[in-house]
Amino acid sequence: MLARGTGWDFVRTYAIPHRVEDAVRVALSGRTRSIDLGRATYRSSGGETGSSYFANIASVGMSGAIAQRANVSTKALGGKVSYLWATLAVFAGWQNTEVRVSVDGETRIGRMNDVVVANGRFFGGGMMMCPDAEPDDGLFDVVLIGDLTKRDLLLTLPKIYRGKHLPHPKAEVLRGSVVTVDAEAHLPIQLDGEQPGTTPVRFEVVPRALRVRVPA
Repeated sequence: MLARGTGWDFVRTYAIPHRVEDAVRVALSGRTRSIDLGRATYRSSGGETGSSYFANIASVGMSGAIAQRANVSTKALGGKVSYLWATLAVFAGWQNTEVRVSVDGETRIGRMNDVVVANGRFFGGGMMMCPDAEPDDGLFDVVLIGDLTKRDLLLTLPKIYRGKHLPHPKAEVLRGSVVTVDAEAHLPIQLDGEQPGTTPVRFEVVPRALRVRVPA
């Protein structure tokens, strides 16, 4: 793995270095780790059914709009600043809506800001959203972020970068291998930083589907 994207979030979970020379050394002499993938089936931008794989983190709600905003913004200041700016800009006008989430048949319904479906631990340019996620355990860590206010976000955001935001009174963590999300409105989804479509969406684990060289 050579990290050439914006946020470098996938490699953070595995401590794969950013520098190309160091990453090449890991690719040559590191150990091999088999990790899960996620498969998402969703409503594409054209209204058809789309399907894509993701290796790190998928989500539904405000983070989908953030990914779209970050992808059309300048990356001159780096991934962390780009995603932080996009987060604050999108949140200023975002309206939380009622969402229905099912995790291995266990259902939650309520006003939510975001639903995070994690295989890895980091997204958004270094936010440790799911500090306990294990990418080879056959399960997603699913974080349900409830009716978050602007004050909630400002108080919690610094803790997210350190992975110290959980437990939180407006968040719940579930674990499972199949996750479905739906809402009355078509909410944007993001898969590893890309924004391919909207709800309704189904996420399922594909166990040990990818082999990655990680530091020995």
